[in-house]
Amino acid sequence: QVQLVESGGGMVQAGDSLRLSCAFSGRTFSSYTMGWFRQAPGKERKFVATIVWSNGVTAYADSVKGRFTISRDSARNTVYLLMNSLKPEDTAVYYCAASRAAYSESYYYTHQDVYDYWGQGTHVTVSS
Repeated sequence: QVQLVESGGGMVQAGDSLRLSCAFSGRTFSSYTMGWFRQAPGKERKFVATIVWSNGVTAYADSVKGRFTISRDSARNTVYLLMNSLKPEDTAVYYCAASRAAYSESYYYTHQDVYDYWGQGTHVTVSS
């Protein structure tokens, strides 16, 4: 059973940076595509970023492109989300997710349904 534990959330001001971490355990990390999603208050959970297991290809939501960077450290079984130039609209609970799917195209991993495991989430609040 895969376990995902997010950390790194907090309260920051607009323009600040944060790095979220997601520790993966229970299976072979390199076989899973990892993704980040977020859910703002009163809204549906939405895709943020993904990094494909087989080729390291990344994809981002338009709203975070150029500001956020997803990366993975296989030695530490951890995926990161570096968030720069944060805006109040980035305020949300951020969830880490893992997918066993074999797709090599990042498009498939922008959809929540393809993910098999989810973390509990970490809160990010950005004040103006």
